[in-house]
Amino acid sequence: MFGNIFRRREDEERVREEGRLPPGQSLTQKFPVLHYGPVPRFNPATWDLRVWGEVEEDVRWTWDEFMQLPRRKVMMDIHCVTRWSKFDTVWEGVSLRDLIDQKLIKPKPSARFVLQHAEYGFTTNLPLEVMLADNFLLATHFNGEPLSPDHGYPLRGVIGYIPGRGDLATPYFWKGAKWLRGLEFLTKDRLGFWEQAGYHNEADVWKEQRFS
Repeated sequence: MFGNIFRRREDEERVREEGRLPPGQSLTQKFPVLHYGPVPRFNPATWDLRVWGEVEEDVRWTWDEFMQLPRRKVMMDIHCVTRWSKFDTVWEGVSLRDLIDQKLIKPKPSARFVLQHAEYGFTTNLPLEVMLADNFLLATHFNGEPLSPDHGYPLRGVIGYIPGRGDLATPYFWKGAKWLRGLEFLTKDRLGFWEQAGYHNEADVWKEQRFS
């Protein structure tokens, strides 16, 4: 036990010296589970992902179709508003930018924001330009394994910090919705579930934008 404590402190000091530990955060070696409401059941026969709003045409993918989309892996640090941070996590899934570059989604010029829709009516919002960056992914796998139900299986949005990429906006982890079911493209920003409850709309981890 003491060995784990000393190792965690050493790892935390290392990432702090590397400039990777945001203010007010602490390193965790676990992956805490935090969400509002129950964990939904996944039925691949009925599951779909919808894209609508400010797009040239609505899109709907079944689970089998979604798993055939172009994929990529991203290693990044993730930071929860409850003050834990987990480093060098590896995510696999689908990049929104890849879908747009390959014309699988065609946003209208008026599209500026995206509202992520998840099970049970949960939503969270981000600017489209943030979701097009390298540090946002529609993720199906974590560290080489399918997501666990508690962490958003079968699909979740993920956003984090890619070391050395200070040019990319890094919001807190809640800005990627678990159990994702839809992407609504918008002309104007619309607050999501936690944002309506008083959490900061931009949620920049380096500025400690936890609450509005």
